Amino acid sequence: MENISAVKVNKKRINPEKMWPKLVLLPSILFVSVFVYGFIAWTGYVSLSNWNSLIPDMSFAGFKNYVQLFRDFRFQSDLRNMFYFTVFFLVGVVVMGQLLAILLDRKIKGESIFRNIFMFPMAISFIVTGIAWRWILNPQSGINLILEKFGWTPKWFTDTTVVPGLNIGHLEIGMPVALISLIIATVWQMTGFSLAMYLAGLRNISDEIREAARIDGASEWQMYTRIILPQLNAVTFGVIIMMLHFSLKIFDLVYTMTGPGPNFVTDMPAVYMFEAAFKGRYYATGSAIAMIMLLVVVIFIVPYMRGSKGGRT
Repeated sequence: MENISAVKVNKKRINPEKMWPKLVLLPSILFVSVFVYGFIAWTGYVSLSNWNSLIPDMSFAGFKNYVQLFRDFRFQSDLRNMFYFTVFFLVGVVVMGQLLAILLDRKIKGESIFRNIFMFPMAISFIVTGIAWRWILNPQSGINLILEKFGWTPKWFTDTTVVPGLNIGHLEIGMPVALISLIIATVWQMTGFSLAMYLAGLRNISDEIREAARIDGASEWQMYTRIILPQLNAVTFGVIIMMLHFSLKIFDLVYTMTGPGPNFVTDMPAVYMFEAAFKGRYYATGSAIAMIMLLVVVIFIVPYMRGSKGGRT
């Protein structure tokens, strides 16, 4: 009986090796719970209140702030801009990343130099990028000093033209021409990320596959479009998700380069949120914008996380 009791006591003893990882992670779990999920919950609570002045007013307003937002011309413009910016930004980053990765994968001379040049923009702050491209694409200076010699002086981020300019109510639902300047700057800065991803994927593809394709009579175009690039679908999916997360909440580059722009043609939800909450003191409205942005990000990120988990299993 004493031996049985001793065995039971040993079973109840805490295993230090299992407890140490939990104790080490406990502070991080507490900080994340408070400063991430706790603040998200607080933001959601404020978005349902009437706190739109310096004086806190936490009386319940329901979804009034959300309804007013979707009726607001500026927020409607923000959603339109975010859609077009995201689509063309993702296409630009994926296509440029693939092209540059394919060129570098051909083991050209000075590959390391070109690789560093293409990836250098990623090391620059978005604020620096915004200021630099604001000068480069300034309608009165920068690249226009060269273009005007050819009879072409685009307005870049000051152009209020919307193509094709179809109207739904007061909103033109086409593509704002001024967004092109933002797309150029962001593609320039973030292409290095997709380049690194695609180059790593290409280097993991066996040369035997390429040789077999050439022996079968496939041209270089057919080899890449039908054999090589389809094997990089997982890389493409990862690049799209990461860049999608960036584009949906872009703020600093837009704020320093163009701001909301005339008629809000370059405005983004994050810029509107900042100005509503920290300049206009419309805290409930700013919180509502933040919650909408969070919901949009979650809609795209959660399926990726589920897919990644399924892929590991």
